[in-house]
Amino acid sequence: MHKLEKFNYALFGNPIDHSQSPKIHDFFSKQTGILHIYKSVNIPIGKFSSLVSVFFKKNIQGANVTAPFKKEAYFFSNKLTKRAKIAQSVNTLKKINNKYILGDNTDGIGLLSDLLRLKFIKKNFSILILGAGGAVKGVLLPLLSLGCSVYILNRTVLNAVNLVEQFKNYGKIFFFQDKIFKNKHFDLVINAISRNIEKKIFLPSSFLSDKTFFYDMNYGLKKTPFINWCSGIGGKYISNGIGMLVFQAAYSFLEWHNVLPDTDYIINILNKK
Repeated sequence: MHKLEKFNYALFGNPIDHSQSPKIHDFFSKQTGILHIYKSVNIPIGKFSSLVSVFFKKNIQGANVTAPFKKEAYFFSNKLTKRAKIAQSVNTLKKINNKYILGDNTDGIGLLSDLLRLKFIKKNFSILILGAGGAVKGVLLPLLSLGCSVYILNRTVLNAVNLVEQFKNYGKIFFFQDKIFKNKHFDLVINAISRNIEKKIFLPSSFLSDKTFFYDMNYGLKKTPFINWCSGIGGKYISNGIGMLVFQAAYSFLEWHNVLPDTDYIINILNKK
């Protein structure tokens, strides 16, 4: 195990071997001149609360939380920001005055910031989200706040219905039914299925147009199955989730230091790799 005293900030997850977050935060530290030591820590399943409590009792001021612990981080937090409370999911933790842990969620503002950077979104867009898991909960509020109509397509319909029920008071959100959604094209399709994507969940091309934007919340050294599928059907506007990763990290940095780092340079570097 890592020596606790070496950490100021950390990423907790499982697995975290290929995470780009330490590299991103090292860049933010150098850019802003703020001493910000950031390491990734693999947390065994079932050990989140006990181990993270130990870290926070030592020399750690804040942390990011990634899969599969965002729900546990929500319950671990002593206080919550409004967006974390609505999402019931936490990806950013901050120790306040050595008294309590604040839980926040920067995934939604991270996604929206990248979609705006790419010019992939406008007010009142019709958006389809593939998946209804924890990753979706963190990003829905900003999309709904923009006036967009959001449709959830998930293999298990009940999960999509539950998600709609959770967020129905915050905007126009529906579970996708192809029999009802006729003679209309989606402006934006967002993939939030983390892995083992099955092609049968992908949309018939009749719901897409040559102006549809495609965004994969995943990223990696190789093209994801979703991006390969988008290319195969002739999609013109396609992006991976590197920008979202960088922006959510930047807003976590803002939470901790009251400084929002510049993101363009590191996004370009990571995309080139």
